[in-house]
Amino acid sequence: MLVLLYFHELGYTPMQLGTLFLLYEFCGVLTNLFGGWVGSRVGLRITLFAGIAIQIIALMMLSCISPNWTTALSVSYVMISQALSGIAKDLTKMSSKSAVKLLVGDREKTLFKWVSILTGSKNALKGVGFLLGGVMLTWLGFVDSLWLMAIMLTLVLMISLIYLKQDMGRSKRKVKFTQLFSKSAQINWLSAARFFLFASRDVWFVVALPIFLKSSLGWSFSQVGSFMAAWVIGYGIVQANTPKFVRKTDTPRAAGFWVFLLTLATAALALVMQMDFHPIAALLIGLAIFGFIFAINSSTHSYLILAFTNDDHVVLNVGFYYMANAWGRLVGTLLSGIMFLLGGLAACLWTSVGMLFAAWICTRKIQN
Repeated sequence: MLVLLYFHELGYTPMQLGTLFLLYEFCGVLTNLFGGWVGSRVGLRITLFAGIAIQIIALMMLSCISPNWTTALSVSYVMISQALSGIAKDLTKMSSKSAVKLLVGDREKTLFKWVSILTGSKNALKGVGFLLGGVMLTWLGFVDSLWLMAIMLTLVLMISLIYLKQDMGRSKRKVKFTQLFSKSAQINWLSAARFFLFASRDVWFVVALPIFLKSSLGWSFSQVGSFMAAWVIGYGIVQANTPKFVRKTDTPRAAGFWVFLLTLATAALALVMQMDFHPIAALLIGLAIFGFIFAINSSTHSYLILAFTNDDHVVLNVGFYYMANAWGRLVGTLLSGIMFLLGGLAACLWTSVGMLFAAWICTRKIQN
């Protein structure tokens, strides 16, 4: 949020803003793929600590940027720092989510519960980050905000080094590099569905929505940050409670039902925005509905990837799965700037509908 709003204020176009995050997402792809292999060999404790440390370096690096630099130099520099952030984020997420499987085991209800809690709390905190990004940019400025976050993360790393002693995730057998791509059909189709699901969100959420709120509706930085924070926090709360919505039905079939429902809801929102029918009210209501259904989809997928794998390959399979997630975010981020320039927010939403339909097709394959 800091990067997006700060560089929008400097006059960057939606396409340029989308470019800033491309290496972030691409490095997420590589990190999830190779990080799963590394984690299975050295354990999750090391990958977790590495993720936190790299994020501290990325924040300090980003704080050195100057508004007097040329656009080409600024974009290149920010892309590199965001690449480090992408590596950091996915090392941390992969380590944390893999650890749930190893700590909880194969008890279906307990595993689903804790995966939902971890996923939901992570996204609720992401929402707090959206809020703080807008508020800190207004009150502290860009550089001081980055240093504050670096200091807080350093404290987190020190506490983790002291208290987190247990190692886990190391494979009992030496993992061959070729095993990175050797997956079951269910994992492959679930990963494909994850790709389209997250591309469908980021194609309008990452660049198009904040710029639409700032430029078209005239909202302030704090208002944009607060709105997106509320949306993501609510989304996280729904994720944490997902078992309450799908516990009475078969989980793979539930995934198919909810993604089809999300496709219909997004198509309705796209149509209303295309017609310019009470756009503000339609957008607020549509976003609430989208967030609710998307949260259930996301949590269900996060549970299924752990349910489809065994303990010895959990790090490999989770890494592969989140590689698909990162590819989806990368494609969605790139298309978000392009589609917004071509046809505004409505064009981004129609693109999202197409991706959700593809996700529904992939999800049907895991039900067999």
